[in-house]
Amino acid sequence: MFQPCDCGSSRSYAACCGRLHLGAPAPDAEALMRSRYSAFSRGDAAYLRRSWAAETRPAVVELDPAQTWTGLKILRHERLGEDAARVRFVAAWRRGARTGRLTETSRFRREGPGWVYIDGEVD
Repeated sequence: MFQPCDCGSSRSYAACCGRLHLGAPAPDAEALMRSRYSAFSRGDAAYLRRSWAAETRPAVVELDPAQTWTGLKILRHERLGEDAARVRFVAAWRRGARTGRLTETSRFRREGPGWVYIDGEVD
């Protein structure tokens, strides 16, 4: 049965972010950003830690179970040479009756065959 991916791509979860959650390397920074959004959406803190650069990774990733992520829009994906990139995105959320949007420009770098999240600047 087709289960759409949380990241908003037209692909199934298994063919999109699910592969990365199971250990496949992200082919580019946008794919990693989408997989991290899906991990937030699914409450997968372990994946968020694994996909975070060691020097900026928090000791514990705590997710708010009352917050539901409701949509992702990638605004821009910029390659900065072979091994660095930036992704600007908007992620929508709901917590009870409250809704909001998070706009961030995130930095990524290639490590081995995949990519890792370094940090982000929230608008």
